[in-house]
Amino acid sequence: MGLNLNDKKAVVAEVSAKVATAQTIVVAEYRGIQVAHLTQLRAKARAQGVYLRVLKNTLARRSVEGTQFAALADSMTGPLIYSISDDAVAAAKVIADFAKTNDKLVITAGNYAGKQLDKAAVAALASIPSREVLISQLLGVMLAPVSGFARGLAALAAKKSEGAPVAEVAAEEAPAA
Repeated sequence: MGLNLNDKKAVVAEVSAKVATAQTIVVAEYRGIQVAHLTQLRAKARAQGVYLRVLKNTLARRSVEGTQFAALADSMTGPLIYSISDDAVAAAKVIADFAKTNDKLVITAGNYAGKQLDKAAVAALASIPSREVLISQLLGVMLAPVSGFARGLAALAAKKSEGAPVAEVAAEEAPAA
């Protein structure tokens, strides 16, 4: 049974609201995938904060009309599943990871911040670490000098508490010329 006009308007409004805040949309063909596998994909997407939905292509085109994702409308043909995320890499990562284990899910196109992506570009986007990982790596780099200084002070305090004169400790800690 098809959707009536009010239901279609509600779907377009819901998807348009998601698209308005999105950074990335990835489109994949899901023909031949079992329902149980699609349920697993939806669960993974939900866990990553990705909006995943099977839509009629005409409704999807109306949802992206007038947005930075309007160029994606040309790629909207066939049975497609739409992955939409506020995180730049989450949508691509969820679809690409699932496509590795299920060859029936075929990535057709994507769009990141208004730039059209092909299958290879979506895979490249998916290989970028998540925002949380990048932030933790940056913090690790920023804290390295401070933690090195703290370890040096701790070593100095340990030597000093052993009763070694301060001049000998400073000579041992100084780099050789």
